[in-house]
Amino acid sequence: MSNQKTLKQSFSVSGKGLHTGLEITVTFTPAPTNHGYKIQRIDLEDQPVIDAVAENVIDTQRGTVIGKNDVKISTIEHALAALYSFEIDNCLMLVNAPEFPILDGSSIRYVEEILKAEIEEQDEPKDYYIVRNKTEIKDETTGSSILLLPDDKFSVNALVSYNSSILSNQFAVLNDLSEFPAQIAASRTFVFVKEIEPLLNNNLIKGGDLDNAIVIYDEVKSQDELDKLADLMGVAHKPAAQLGYLNNKPLVFDNEPARHKLLDVIGDLALIGKPIKGRVIATKPGHKINNQFARQIRKEIKRMEVPTPIYCPDKAPVLDVNRIKQLLPHRWPFLMVDKVIEIGKNHIIGVKNITVNETFFCGHFPDEPVMPGVLQVEAMAQIGGLLVLNSIDDPSSYSTYFMKIDNVKFRQKVVPGDTLLFRLDMISPIRRGCANMKGYAFVGEKIVSEAEFMAQIIKNK
Repeated sequence: MSNQKTLKQSFSVSGKGLHTGLEITVTFTPAPTNHGYKIQRIDLEDQPVIDAVAENVIDTQRGTVIGKNDVKISTIEHALAALYSFEIDNCLMLVNAPEFPILDGSSIRYVEEILKAEIEEQDEPKDYYIVRNKTEIKDETTGSSILLLPDDKFSVNALVSYNSSILSNQFAVLNDLSEFPAQIAASRTFVFVKEIEPLLNNNLIKGGDLDNAIVIYDEVKSQDELDKLADLMGVAHKPAAQLGYLNNKPLVFDNEPARHKLLDVIGDLALIGKPIKGRVIATKPGHKINNQFARQIRKEIKRMEVPTPIYCPDKAPVLDVNRIKQLLPHRWPFLMVDKVIEIGKNHIIGVKNITVNETFFCGHFPDEPVMPGVLQVEAMAQIGGLLVLNSIDDPSSYSTYFMKIDNVKFRQKVVPGDTLLFRLDMISPIRRGCANMKGYAFVGEKIVSEAEFMAQIIKNK
């Protein structure tokens, strides 16, 4: 496992804002472990800080905008893509305006500054989002989709498609984050000429020009119309009969638009808040569907706050049933633990295989067998007892007894054929013979029940 990373030293970049036209400075500073990405508006009186996470995104029209209450910050995706590509987990960004500077419309300036500032490894391990199953989101109206597949590293495929004679179908691939600085970072944002006038009329892209965006001219206009747009943007006139790219700077890559869309995908998925181990396939991506997908993954992460125990049936148990019977006084039909597969100072993972021959199924219920929730909690308590008793001398002379059970939740049925995995963690150190624990029961990757309880360790008579 890799450790978390932050910047070794701070750096700043300055430039005009795409939408406001303001001169803006954003400063990137090192941050402590488990800090994540946060952005602070230092131009406001109370200098509010906003977490750069998917659920704080409030707009995706012409870039990714995060906000809280009346405070917002836009065009953050290019900076986040650069941080993510260097596997930086923790960074505080200080900005003196409601948006980040557009610079040249790509991430290359951020990449150059990160290389100068250097990266520092921290003491805490990274908390990866490991993709275990296929996840997909689709927009049937636009044909956009994002597919996430299991893989041992992060990679992205991006495919774009437009009804345009100049930009129709393109694709771009990033097989490893190490490729980002040379292959993706310099790819600029792009806009079609037909989109510019509505944006200007809506008081947007005040800072847009032919140096910070690829401008695609794919429908012939009169020379007067094109000259008028050029004047509105403050750029030189171009011949109306010549379709193509209007930029002063030539394309960095033949498929630069597709590479920029890939860059945007990385920047928007950085808002998940964890590095991803999985392969992303983005078809006709955009900030809207990118954010919808990031929100979906955030919900999955919250639902699975406790990591699913990894269970290999072929691996020898830490405690087999014979050792368990030496530690616990329970016997058939009330011994609820088959084996323990992991045990540490403050946690334990145990297994209970549910068969149709369990005695409780005779009455609960004969025609629709369901394991009683109270017995799931009992199994948690027995496994918790093993954690405690395994750590003391002469465990056969002691027993553990319930004193209190709190926050019990049952999420789905447990039926014959299920394998229950229990994970219990100490909430606090054992004091005066009392142990406080939090327990979860899993079937596959789903939590089926959970509870907090207090148990007392008492010497047998």
